[in-house]
Amino acid sequence: MLYYLYSQFGINIFQYISFRAGLAFIISFSLSMFFLPKFINWAKQKKASQPISDFIPAHKVKSNTPTMGGVIFILCSIAASVLCANIVNYYVLIGIFILASFCIIGIKDDYTKISQRNNKGISAKRKISLLIIVSLTASICLYLSNHNVNLYIPFIKNPIFDMGLFAIIFWTIIFIATSNAVNITDGLDGLATTPSICAIATLSIFIYISGNAIFSSYLLVPKIINSGELFIVSSAILGSLFGFLWYNCHPAQVFMGDSGSLALGGFIAYMGIVSNNEVLLILIGSVFVIETLSVILQVGSYKLRNKKIFLMAPIHHHFEVKGWNENKIIIRFWIIALLSNLLALLSIKIR
Repeated sequence: MLYYLYSQFGINIFQYISFRAGLAFIISFSLSMFFLPKFINWAKQKKASQPISDFIPAHKVKSNTPTMGGVIFILCSIAASVLCANIVNYYVLIGIFILASFCIIGIKDDYTKISQRNNKGISAKRKISLLIIVSLTASICLYLSNHNVNLYIPFIKNPIFDMGLFAIIFWTIIFIATSNAVNITDGLDGLATTPSICAIATLSIFIYISGNAIFSSYLLVPKIINSGELFIVSSAILGSLFGFLWYNCHPAQVFMGDSGSLALGGFIAYMGIVSNNEVLLILIGSVFVIETLSVILQVGSYKLRNKKIFLMAPIHHHFEVKGWNENKIIIRFWIIALLSNLLALLSIKIR
């Protein structure tokens, strides 16, 4: 809408991506701060809380905490994006599609958990099938938009090779892996929120540079035509996430649920793909990678050797069983996320 005011009426201030991104941040933050308390009160009345497992006795105090807070911050992000971004930009359209589609899958899973009063949700087969459909659709749309299909390695300025049609499969895997990684991490108050903020903030910088001809040329970053508008969407998400963190920090008043974690993971993957940082996502999302690897190693070790590596997986539960305070685990994981993203940002200049 604001871009329309520039294009139709020549209100020049709205031509600047940085200005509209700032507005998107403020609007989405304000919306989330306004609607989340109302949602929390409504969810408590409806008893829309996710059942808590008995594996960690200390978590039983969270049994009445509302879930599905992700629906609110995703809707706030989309509303701010529609208001501030050029809505006909294909990078923006695909980004909103990813946010909405992954969120809808999460809503289905969250609602099943609430209605059936257990942690199973929809079947794993159905869930992964839906994720594949959405991820494949987004990857095909991105490929048909003539997006750069070259594969880049961090700290190296030239691409390794042209992926061609294989990019569709590669991107689909990244979407599924990242969305599930964020979902696995979302097990403690604010544990997934702040690393997501760090990852999206880092990728926003890459997106802004890639969309700017001068900056991308000077820093030897691949120029991605028209990608700058995606910076507005990511700024909107950051704003709503800060609003959500206000209520999600320990002790949490609301959980994001799968509706939030899957959408965040899908969008982080999308930003990594658009900015040609698919490989760098390993460092940017280090906390998510660590959490996912802990589950893979635990399951693999138990099936192959009938022995556990960790006291409990994901690894944040391992530290809980060892007696670490929940707040200590959360803060230390936040520190890891911040430091790894600062390292990732070094790749902008060191090429």
